[in-house]
Amino acid sequence: MPRRKTPIVTGQVYHIFNRGVNKQPIFFAPKNYQRATDTIRYYLIHKPPLAYSKFIKLPENIKNEVILNLSKMEKGVEIISYVLMPNHYHLLLRQLIDGAAMVFVRNFQISITKYVNKRFDRTGPLLQGQFKSVLIEDDEQLLHVNRYIHLNPHTSFIVKDLDELRSYMWSSLPEYLGLIKEGFCSNKLILSHFQNITKYWDFVSNQADYQRELDRIKHLVLE
Repeated sequence: MPRRKTPIVTGQVYHIFNRGVNKQPIFFAPKNYQRATDTIRYYLIHKPPLAYSKFIKLPENIKNEVILNLSKMEKGVEIISYVLMPNHYHLLLRQLIDGAAMVFVRNFQISITKYVNKRFDRTGPLLQGQFKSVLIEDDEQLLHVNRYIHLNPHTSFIVKDLDELRSYMWSSLPEYLGLIKEGFCSNKLILSHFQNITKYWDFVSNQADYQRELDRIKHLVLE
């Protein structure tokens, strides 16, 4: 992976995203999505002792020892929010250790590529080159990007309505709404701007139709 022109700075929050080669799918089945979320959780630890593909093949007793040791290690990044879509992903993350974001995203992308290629009998790159990153410069941008990420499945008609969006499994939104108790996201930075979860959901859902319409107009212009 080539050196980035603009380095990612420790302590700052970034919107990181990438998509499949030629906009083709990168997630093909529920097991594929689950593997990706498990991979994200695992690689939050900075430089774990072995690759995730080797970790999951360990006997259960040794795996438990590794998990215990990992719990004592430093995180390289924290995930604020995320969504996995059929042909792309979005992460909102903060780098905690110098260089950790590059290591995290590289490990994540390599891991899901190897898994998909093996499971679905394909070869070659899965993702479109180096990931994109945008520095989050203020709270307004932070909240907007978080909402944009969580609305993605609704905007793209992956889910038909807001009820389905609330329970979309491959997103951090269920964590934010308290529907998942053992998530891995650091959501306090976002939720601290709202009196309660209901207010946060209002903030997200009230823009759902508007974001869909913007996306429709964008595609019409590009056609």
